Amino acid sequence: MKTRTLTNDQARRIALSAQGFGTPRPTGRIDVRHFRRVLDRVGLLQLDSVNVLERSHYIPMFSRLGPYDRAAFDRWTVSSGELFEYWGHEASLIPVERYPTFRFRMDEMKPWGSVRRLIDERPGYIEDVLRQVAVRGPLTVADLEDAGERGGPWWGYAPGKHALEWLFASGRVTAYRSPTFGRRYDLPNRVVPPSIVKMPAPDRTEAYRTLLVDAARHHGIGTVSDLADYHRLHKPTARPILEDLAAEGLVIPVAVEGWRHPAYLHPDATIPRRAAGTALLSPFDSLVWNRDRVERLFGFRYRIEIYVPEDQRQHGYYVLPFLLDGDLVARVDLKADRQGRRLLVQATHLEPGHKAPRVVPALTAELQAMAAWLDLDEIVIADRGDLARSLDDSIACSFDG
Repeated sequence: MKTRTLTNDQARRIALSAQGFGTPRPTGRIDVRHFRRVLDRVGLLQLDSVNVLERSHYIPMFSRLGPYDRAAFDRWTVSSGELFEYWGHEASLIPVERYPTFRFRMDEMKPWGSVRRLIDERPGYIEDVLRQVAVRGPLTVADLEDAGERGGPWWGYAPGKHALEWLFASGRVTAYRSPTFGRRYDLPNRVVPPSIVKMPAPDRTEAYRTLLVDAARHHGIGTVSDLADYHRLHKPTARPILEDLAAEGLVIPVAVEGWRHPAYLHPDATIPRRAAGTALLSPFDSLVWNRDRVERLFGFRYRIEIYVPEDQRQHGYYVLPFLLDGDLVARVDLKADRQGRRLLVQATHLEPGHKAPRVVPALTAELQAMAAWLDLDEIVIADRGDLARSLDDSIACSFDG
């Protein structure tokens, strides 16, 4: 059978729809049902410690739903029993139904260097930490009887932290986030519903099959590399499994014009008549976290510059792509000044081929919605980037009006 060929524009529309940008934002009150629908679309929410604007897992919900109650979201993520944290696409919030699927990764975890040293130098210490969690949990590192001293200012964790992180990675404990974003560790059956914890874990191949089909559904369309990356799977292992899935009709082999590698389409993927979606996107949003895929789909070369020296940054420290009607049209460097109750727009850059008169009004509305959502009273535009002055005028006019 001849392989179906799609245009890149069709692939982009498929991807946007699969990621939840094919329908307008809800106009009424946002509740748990909306959170569930977004999570069903994206599959997981990546966590990250950077808090210059807002924690990364909050922003994808805002991008798809608009302003919502973050306290209600916290209650859902922590107390509902519907999500758990594990290494999905990096540290991630994942639906509990996938807990057995990730057991293969927990079972295959090997102690890393600091953990091996801890096992050698302090025999029984890790088991004692596990005992404390079982008896007294949930616990933070500070709650341990003998957490030890940090080995350095950044990644020099104390022995207790190394022990808890190893127990977490190997699945013997799980965790959820405290209000200050630190992990609180507990036994899995006290966080994940016991009925799910007791479910038999699929073997590695079956887990890969499930996660690759999931990735195809969440991406809509993708290469082997795209689909393997969604849950950080080993690409050489994923390739023959995807071929088997294609032979069974669970994914559909396709070619995309301009793509160097073959792709797979999810059978339920739709091709909307036009690209849709307007939103500021977290650097860790699942639509844009695969930078090669973003460049392929949107012609948008995106690199986060948090770890780039300030004088070498091109677009800014915490830059959010701006999606307008299904295209990435601008880059906006944002910071929340919580004490001053200001949304600081540190830089704004227009993408080549796009016009400021079209972009600025939509970006103004999105910034105003974000400021309100974050309980910030003022938007301050720095004079950096080719959109800055027209955006500043637009913000000023909107407040005057």
